[in-house]
Amino acid sequence: MLSKTVAELSAALDRKDVSSVELTQAYLDRIEKLNPDLNAYITVCKEQALKQAADADKQRAAGNGTPFTGIPIAHKDIFCTRDVLTTCGSRMLHNFVSPYDASVVERLQQAGAVTLGKTNMDEFAMGSSNETSYYGAVRNPWDSSRVPGGSSGGSAAAVAADLCAIATGTDTGGSIRQPASFCGITGLKPTYGRVSRFGMIAFASSLDQAGPLSKSAEDAALMMNAIAGLDSRDSTSLDHPAEDFTAHLQQSLKGLRIGLPRDHFTADLNPAVQTILQDAIKALESLGASVTEVDLPHNHLSVPAYYVVAPAEASANLSRYDGVRFGHRAENPVNLEDLYKRSRSEGFGDEVKRRIMVGTYALSAGYYDAYYKKAQKIRRLIKQDFDEAFKSVDVILGPTSPHTAFKLGEKNADPVTMYLEDIYTIAVNLAGIPGMSLPAGMLQGLPIGMQLVGPAFSEARLLNVAHQFQLNTDWHQRRPEVK
Repeated sequence: MLSKTVAELSAALDRKDVSSVELTQAYLDRIEKLNPDLNAYITVCKEQALKQAADADKQRAAGNGTPFTGIPIAHKDIFCTRDVLTTCGSRMLHNFVSPYDASVVERLQQAGAVTLGKTNMDEFAMGSSNETSYYGAVRNPWDSSRVPGGSSGGSAAAVAADLCAIATGTDTGGSIRQPASFCGITGLKPTYGRVSRFGMIAFASSLDQAGPLSKSAEDAALMMNAIAGLDSRDSTSLDHPAEDFTAHLQQSLKGLRIGLPRDHFTADLNPAVQTILQDAIKALESLGASVTEVDLPHNHLSVPAYYVVAPAEASANLSRYDGVRFGHRAENPVNLEDLYKRSRSEGFGDEVKRRIMVGTYALSAGYYDAYYKKAQKIRRLIKQDFDEAFKSVDVILGPTSPHTAFKLGEKNADPVTMYLEDIYTIAVNLAGIPGMSLPAGMLQGLPIGMQLVGPAFSEARLLNVAHQFQLNTDWHQRRPEVK
């Protein structure tokens, strides 16, 4: 039962094959058994979850259920959750209990979802392996000696290991899609502004976007129905007409035009991964799609541009953590300057400090034009490349990651090598367009993800392509043997 999708569980709840209380307790039991090894959860909300499940059973019995009523889910610990610890994977917020709910949390609760707990993540979402968390590394359910990807690694591992039915994540440079690839699940980064950032602890405000990590494209569509939409509390939220993201899942792919970026299929890509993607492309062609090559001439500049823009915005956002209002506070400060210095020095980890330093430098007098302004110009060129490509194709297909999940500790000594993990995903965030990863094959017992990218507000089309692919393949149904 726990391996079923949200759509399947919702149908089972409607048929009264199982109650939400029974389902929630089963997930809680599995979390208690497996989480000590996987470390996917930071906080488990047992009493709250069972109460919400009992309320959900009453709602379904009264005929007031939604697809999410009684469905046990997990939230990345970057989303503020009322009266629940919200740490952002950091020491800085190790004692922060939020007084309010993030918009994403609020909307899923209104839809009747049951919150099992808060999932582990890279500290302040800064990382590509989930090894920078103050609470320790998350382990990949497919191989516990490997990383689950980051920064939404806890959510991805929880979904893959059946520790929840679906989970929320955030994506600043690939932090939903890369973990989805490494853990063999489906992950969607929506168009920037499609999902409210209110109550989502900020890393890089012009890049951060919330989205689902799920067992299928259909489940991702169901969550998007619940969380997407205008929010007056978020100044970056877009006033775009509401839509049913499940409405076009069954649409034929006949006539679909798929673009393959030339610079994604080079010698830098593992040949075995390339073979898997070619097989996936053939499967889509058999469903009526046509394939052509496209150029993204400035894509190679996405990593350097990102690692100026994101740290600069992080430097500004993290300045609020000073030991005065909330979060970690140094003991017995001798004066205000000492309070600031020691609170921040003790509260932030090495990777966060590194990015604050880079960002502060890029924004400093005399360097703003040379670094931050130039990076923003490159960002515009990257967006124009995508706009030009989408004049001739409907979606762009490529690898999510150049390889499978790597070993824990393998890349910690070289931050630049770690930054290159996002080489195929970062451009999508810089352009503000939607992208998703879905399982496309296995390599030596580990999942390989395929990335689909579309123009702004094309989430429904991406989900349609992914759903049709999943109806004709079974890669998304593979589950790791976690005991």
